[in-house]
Amino acid sequence: MPRRDGIPDVPTVLVMFLLTGPVLAGLAGTALPAFGYLPALGHDTLSLAPFRQLAAAPGLAVSVLLSFGTGLFASAASLAIVLVFAAGWAGTATFRRLNRFLSPLLSVPHAAAAIGLAFLIAPSGFLVRLFSPWATGWDRPPDLLVLNDPYGLAMTAGLIVKEVPFLLLMTLAALNRPHIGDYLKAGAGLGYGRMTSFFWIVLPQIYPLIRMPMLAVIAYATSVVDVAVILGPTTPAPLAPRLVEWMNDPDLDRRLMASAGALLQLAVSAGALFAYLGLEGCARTVLRRRYASGHRHLRDTAVRLASLAPMVLIILSMLLALGLLCIWSLARSWWFPAPFPQKLSLLRLLDTASAAGPSLLTTLALALAAALIATALTLWLLEARSHRNRPERGRYKTLVFLPLLIPQVSFLFGLHMLFLLGGLGGTFAAVLVAHLVFVFPYAFLALGDPWRRLDPRYARAARSFGASRLRVFWQIRLPLLLRPVLVTFAVAAAVSVGQYLPTLTIGAGRVVTVTTESVALASGGNRQVAALYALLQLVIPLALFSLAAFFPALLFKNRAAMRLER
Repeated sequence: MPRRDGIPDVPTVLVMFLLTGPVLAGLAGTALPAFGYLPALGHDTLSLAPFRQLAAAPGLAVSVLLSFGTGLFASAASLAIVLVFAAGWAGTATFRRLNRFLSPLLSVPHAAAAIGLAFLIAPSGFLVRLFSPWATGWDRPPDLLVLNDPYGLAMTAGLIVKEVPFLLLMTLAALNRPHIGDYLKAGAGLGYGRMTSFFWIVLPQIYPLIRMPMLAVIAYATSVVDVAVILGPTTPAPLAPRLVEWMNDPDLDRRLMASAGALLQLAVSAGALFAYLGLEGCARTVLRRRYASGHRHLRDTAVRLASLAPMVLIILSMLLALGLLCIWSLARSWWFPAPFPQKLSLLRLLDTASAAGPSLLTTLALALAAALIATALTLWLLEARSHRNRPERGRYKTLVFLPLLIPQVSFLFGLHMLFLLGGLGGTFAAVLVAHLVFVFPYAFLALGDPWRRLDPRYARAARSFGASRLRVFWQIRLPLLLRPVLVTFAVAAAVSVGQYLPTLTIGAGRVVTVTTESVALASGGNRQVAALYALLQLVIPLALFSLAAFFPALLFKNRAAMRLER
């Protein structure tokens, strides 16, 4: 049903307010202090002093280059790994097997993955221990700057390990379109190799569906804080961690400089996005020339086998990282160069876990509340738009992805100021609103495709028997989409658990979660406590994903057609 009497539906208005309201208000709250206007601190005239102070900050140019270079390279490398792997193996048993490993890794928060990776590649980490001293001759950790290296290589590797599963999931959703298999067969019939058929025929059709998530990855990677704090360089650090440090400085005038830096971060991320669009245009030109060349590249076995190596390496790295978190949380004594702990202690683990109880409960409350609201609002929005027969146009998708396309640090500072003025600074409700801004786009992304693929004839048949719109939703659509809805709820909760900067900034140290604690502990000397807090980040997502997998199977055990999604 089209828009009647010119009034948009209620859920669309709510989504617009939820997504654009905090972002625009936060940007305004950041821009004014950036130009010297912050009456609460006695600055009531506009000036360029914060920008001059920012320009005088030592190492600023290096911080900008680190943020731009590592973020853009990690994002482009992640996309290249995913596309080459999909081109070589989509539709095969190998593709399905590796996907079973990669999909659960999507639920691992960035901070937990970074801590586990640090335990793996550090000079005193597991890889060095495996080869010491018998191969390396080292009986003590080598003096090598592997973590926090000045070029951000460790941080780049950590971002790639986490972004590849996300982009692969987006690619899988794009490949789940009619006739994709037929296109590959047509290419093979014309004498093209598997990979050439994918890049020549399939990729131009699915890339528009991957493009927006890819831009969101670039915006995140160029302004990441938690991964940069754990794995990134420190002398100087990338721009975003330095902004957080300035915002929390005891000298309150530093907040003006931090606001100016937040606008600089917005420019850095925008520059990376435009650079990627330029690379995209160059790639399009090269591919068009290749189209006209007539080369079929039938022999691509070597390239296909090579495309497996990065995916296998990423899976092994993540599995080893998670395994090391489990071992370190139990280790009581683990001296270098022993490859495994000399002593394990369950009592110490239980004591540390009990101390982490309050932060875990806060994390659980935030995750469940954010996931419930985001999932319910997504269902309401999709049902309303389906009822009004409104297609999802480019503008609407851009609106949904808006919070993911703008660096968090660029508007969270301003949003925090506005919450303080409203008396909501450091409250649970304020942090929940900040989480919802970032949780809802992922919920919409997870549930949108299953909703569109649901056969509309079920609803039409029910309506022909006189069923109301509400009854069709509760008794037809919701049972058919129970598994995707539960997966969406789990994805939303996992995104909420992983929110570091919104919790740190809006919570102002009063709302403490296991994620904020784990990042703070990662730079300390107690690896056991850091590992335990990193593991606690996995408890909620894994429990909810397990529920999403087993509950529909149990509920529909007597309905063969609904046991697994088709």
